[in-house]
Amino acid sequence: MSFYVYLSGEIHTDWRDDIQRGAEAAGLDIVFTSAVTDHAASDAAGDHLGEESNSFWRDHKSSKVNAIRTKTLIEQSDLVVVRFGDKYKQWNAAFDAGYCAALGKPYVSLHGEEIVHPLKEVDAQAMAWATTTDQVVEILRYVTKA
Repeated sequence: MSFYVYLSGEIHTDWRDDIQRGAEAAGLDIVFTSAVTDHAASDAAGDHLGEESNSFWRDHKSSKVNAIRTKTLIEQSDLVVVRFGDKYKQWNAAFDAGYCAALGKPYVSLHGEEIVHPLKEVDAQAMAWATTTDQVVEILRYVTKA
């Protein structure tokens, strides 16, 4: 039986690939899903619904279209990994973590020590806090093989 893991958050590094490669190398039966990681495509997700002169409404439409995917895949997952990078503010990742907490969906936060304080509420609800993708892979190995 496959374990479903949703990878949420930062899109500017290859952390998702690192986790997927690590899980594959460990022989784990995991299906990974994620939000759209092409920034331009995500921003334009609602453009087909009509042009907007105000960027608020463009972002509003696109966020709703993106939420169809995000909400569905988070709800279907067994575990969510929420990655916060150090370069950008990932409000969407914080929202995903809050959504997981509201659903009672287990999640692992993944971020460096330098942002522990601003993420204290996110980490307080997480089942684990990891600082490396290797630690995430070890958690996945444990929960699927132990």
